[in-house]
Amino acid sequence: MSLVPADLKYTASHEWLRLEADGTVTVGITDHAQEALGDLVYIELPEVGAHFAADKELAVVESVKAAADVYAPLSGTVTAVNQDAADAPESVNRDAYAAWLFKMKPDNAADFAGLLEPAAYQASADA
Repeated sequence: MSLVPADLKYTASHEWLRLEADGTVTVGITDHAQEALGDLVYIELPEVGAHFAADKELAVVESVKAAADVYAPLSGTVTAVNQDAADAPESVNRDAYAAWLFKMKPDNAADFAGLLEPAAYQASADA
């Protein structure tokens, strides 16, 4: 069973989100996603300052088995990327919740409330 921290929100496409005190959102892929992909070998991050609509592809993670798109969980602007994760993709395999991929400033902070709660994500991931 995958680890699903209770203090985060989730998407059906296997991204996790943490709301920060400054209103930005930190985003990564879930433990379930990294387990399904296997050993990660490459991460392509979005450009800082780029704006994305919710559910649009903005990053790619590649493993020895497959490549997977990472989707914008909310509409917003990328404010930071985790170059350390891109430089060492295996860090996501070691701890998917420490190795975040990017941060974004949501266009509408209220959209965060509509994301999946941990139990709902766990149920969908286990289905």
